Amino acid sequence: MKKYNGYIAILACTAAMGVLGACDDYLSTLPDNRAQIDTEDKITSLLVAAYPENGYYMFTEFMSDNVDDTGESNPYTDRFLDQVYAWQDVTEDDNESPESFWQSSYQAIAAANHALQAIEEMGGPTTDKLRQAKAEALLCRAYNHFMLVNVFARHYNSATADKDPGVTYMTEPETTVMVHYERNSVAEVYRLVEQDLEEALPDVGDSYMTVPKYHFNPTAAYAFACRFYLYYEKWEKAIEYADKVLGSAPGNMLRDYSYMGTMTQSYEAVSQHYIDASLNCNLLLTTGYSDMGLAFGPYYVWKRYTHVPYLSSHEDAEAPNIWGNSASYYSTAKHYSATNLSCAIFWRLPYLFEYTDAVAGIGYSHCVFPTLTTDECLLNRAEAKVMLKRYNEAAEDLDLWMHNIMRTNVTVTPDLVTTFYNGIDYSEPLESTQKKHLHPAFDIDAEGSVQECMLQCVLGFRRIETLHLGMRWFDVKRYGIEICRRMLNAAGNPEKQTDILTVDDPRRAMQIPQKVRDAGYEPNPRN
Repeated sequence: MKKYNGYIAILACTAAMGVLGACDDYLSTLPDNRAQIDTEDKITSLLVAAYPENGYYMFTEFMSDNVDDTGESNPYTDRFLDQVYAWQDVTEDDNESPESFWQSSYQAIAAANHALQAIEEMGGPTTDKLRQAKAEALLCRAYNHFMLVNVFARHYNSATADKDPGVTYMTEPETTVMVHYERNSVAEVYRLVEQDLEEALPDVGDSYMTVPKYHFNPTAAYAFACRFYLYYEKWEKAIEYADKVLGSAPGNMLRDYSYMGTMTQSYEAVSQHYIDASLNCNLLLTTGYSDMGLAFGPYYVWKRYTHVPYLSSHEDAEAPNIWGNSASYYSTAKHYSATNLSCAIFWRLPYLFEYTDAVAGIGYSHCVFPTLTTDECLLNRAEAKVMLKRYNEAAEDLDLWMHNIMRTNVTVTPDLVTTFYNGIDYSEPLESTQKKHLHPAFDIDAEGSVQECMLQCVLGFRRIETLHLGMRWFDVKRYGIEICRRMLNAAGNPEKQTDILTVDDPRRAMQIPQKVRDAGYEPNPRN
């Protein structure tokens, strides 16, 4: 049952009762009848619901330049995926639709707000457990709003953020059934995220967590702070928190790609290892209803739009790069080719199925996502250093990432990076390269400069590191990277351009879900 009261559907019992009890027909009952959250254990149990069960990963990956159209003869798609790929306003319902992400995120925020209210009603965070629980609730509230604003609004631009519509920042549980909501500006959302984040960080801990990697443990919190301040254009702060994550020996914190290369090379084994909670690199793991393991696994499902070999060999994973032609990945991209199937995929996300009726063979698809990792954090730090023109330090981080993922004798230096990127052309709609024009809202040096070339390298490395994980879309937004939609011919090469997402295209902000707009919520503009 889904209804939208006022502007956003968030009733107090929506998330709280999901953990503490059943909430039958919750829209017919005022929140005063909700379960009492009056013990430390009830509060920490409630925080399980402060992490959304429906994510952004699927639609942001298919909106990015990590996929191409293999052609109209390929039947492996549906209306939902067609709309996402074409940057249309999504009208189709799906567990991984923007509407599901919106609703699930605000339900997670509601759970966090209930936990915060319950802590205050118990006299405040008077014990270590309550202090840590309050920190986790604040972090969940901040993170969910941060991801919502980065999906449903323009990217933060210091010159326009005070005017750009963001999302509604919820700081209190609802106490009435009908509430009128306004959109906070992007600047207001960022200021409130920072406020929650900085209040939480001194008290963040994991002593009460059974499996800390599925919660905002200290290193996950610092990695989130690094990403947040990178997007907020506060480069020094991004580096400060990355240092807390990576420590004095960052190489020991990264994903062990060399071990992955020695494993039994099966999709199930490698993808299950990739999301292993015992790995140092996996800082925050989240679960959700998802077919990502099918879409980016060895299956036909949703393969009309996919990471095709042309993309791999011309733009990212297998394209010529600063490491030259002699390098090789420890764990390589896998190529699949059959009728209506041609893709190059890293085994990263497992396909997990939960049977609700084993006899009938029905149930739900799930996935586990490495939402925050040390490898991303390392590249975020490198970007912040480039922005501060600390090029040698940035090159050290890039070199560490490169040698961790592949065998090569090359050493990354600013000169090497500048020479390489100045030696290749910028990508064109039907002729791809590894380099795309950058149009960020913040100032960077001219094309061909050391800074611009170093940013090209950072973005290229991060594109490989986060391939199939939905993160490339946020770099596309942050750097104003244009995307050309094109259809491939039978040989797998671009044949015709079908659309283009320009620098100022309003479709860069995902449209507010239809049901929310129907309730009167301000929509995002469209041409």
